[in-house]
Amino acid sequence: MLIELRVENYAVIDNVVVEFSPGLNLLTGETGAGKSILIDALALLMGEKASSELVRHGAEKAVVAAVFDLDSKAIAQILETNGIDPNGTELILRREIAANGKGRVFVNNQPATVQALKQIAPKLAAIHAQNESLLAFDALARLALLDAYAGSGREPVATAFAQWNTIRNQIAELQRDERDRERLLDLWRFQTKEIESAGLQPGEDEKLSAEKRVLANSEKIFGSAMSAYDSLYDGESSATVLMRAACKQVEELARYNARFEELKASLESARITVEDAGITLRDYAESIDASPERLAEVEDRLALVERLKRKYGQTVDEIIAFSQDVSRKLDQVENKDELLKQLRSELANAAADYLRIARAVSKHRYEAAKRLEKLVEAEINDLAMKARFKIEVSGVDDEANWTVAGFDSVQYLISANPGEPLGAIENIASGGELSRVMLALKATVAPGSSSTGTRNATAGSPSAKALQKTLVFDEIDAGIGGRAAEAVGRKLKSLAQNNQVLCVTHLPQIASFADHHYLIEKRESNGRTRTSVALLAGKERTEEIARMLSGAKLTQESLKNAEAMMRAAGS
Repeated sequence: MLIELRVENYAVIDNVVVEFSPGLNLLTGETGAGKSILIDALALLMGEKASSELVRHGAEKAVVAAVFDLDSKAIAQILETNGIDPNGTELILRREIAANGKGRVFVNNQPATVQALKQIAPKLAAIHAQNESLLAFDALARLALLDAYAGSGREPVATAFAQWNTIRNQIAELQRDERDRERLLDLWRFQTKEIESAGLQPGEDEKLSAEKRVLANSEKIFGSAMSAYDSLYDGESSATVLMRAACKQVEELARYNARFEELKASLESARITVEDAGITLRDYAESIDASPERLAEVEDRLALVERLKRKYGQTVDEIIAFSQDVSRKLDQVENKDELLKQLRSELANAAADYLRIARAVSKHRYEAAKRLEKLVEAEINDLAMKARFKIEVSGVDDEANWTVAGFDSVQYLISANPGEPLGAIENIASGGELSRVMLALKATVAPGSSSTGTRNATAGSPSAKALQKTLVFDEIDAGIGGRAAEAVGRKLKSLAQNNQVLCVTHLPQIASFADHHYLIEKRESNGRTRTSVALLAGKERTEEIARMLSGAKLTQESLKNAEAMMRAAGS
């Protein structure tokens, strides 16, 4: 659920903070006041394309931020994949657009990408613009709408398709042009021979580099080690000699005062430690091989490793892995006939698995489409229309039609007037009819709707925990009025029982159904236009609905009509 939306220096908005609540949140105001701009700002947080032209004149950057309350394992997985830490049940999104065109994205106050927003967006909100056509969706998106209702699990189909497609690509690679194959074979043989002849060992480059540093500086290292050895152990005034003398003096003190026994033991322990350190330094110095021949061998070996790195990987381990991969490919191609036979058998099995799963999903879709079209038709006719609605599922299981979502295609058909034939929605429906059809579909398919499952909240008292998603409608009431507008208002109210709904509207019939009514106003201050948002209640709300009925001048009649309209809507 969207808790808060903050917009700064975006278009005509200088600084606005809106707190939203569960249920039906309606935004009203004069044309151009900034209602749709708020929706556009929210769309930016869903990953929509940004433009520096929308940065308020004179400002360095525009900032849009939102806080969502949620409890979603799916979102937690997306955050983890993008390296973003969770923030309890809150999700904080922020996007900055600089006047120079550059932008930044933050999720839970951690740097993120627009791609991360696009991954998160479907779990948070769905924004439906005015006159949106569901038929503008591509084939997969139209199929997804039906699957959302049917609860069709796409993962098994996608997995089966990926398995089949992988084997098919392996076969195609083996069957590529003979000349290309021979050229590749020669290259792979050369690469394998060159790497194997080097006899590389994992981590060898690091060990050789360390040895080279010692060999190249052997005299300095020997001198430093022996000098330290003399200072600690072998010199006339070494630390060991001095500590032995001190130990004797403290031992003498301990004969007269027991308090020095502990100090005596500490000094003796320190002396032993210093002697051990000195012996270790001497042994290390004596072990240094100052052989110029060995240094030359190490340098030659490192030069060979560097040449291989330039070709095959940044580390010895990467070079070895590359060699193993090439050897595998070489083995596959050299044993092509046997491997092709095995792959063709695997391809037949994978194809059979795909068809079995895809046919089961297709059957489920056909059955779900029959149920859904009846529900949607009932919803449409609840919205003051007398229409027939049909969902047409088609597709054959020929290999050419196979996709990650199966082999079906979906079309939405409608007859808006009695006696007229069914036709594609985008070709048949008017703007107002299209708005109502879309609302009917969303009301039917949306999570928590009465058509898809049991309601989780009592009518009129939506619970944040019961809410499934934030649904945003930007002037979905375009092209309608009167009885149809009232029907749309009731449908939005119904949809808001288990979903948080945000809706921009110009119709008082719809505004009267609001659980929370926000007035968007544009005013001039100090020579600049500023947009403000106010949550209306009581008298203020009645006056706003009356204004929507009668225009700028309020009348007693419009006020009475507004009160009657609100009572009828149950507000």
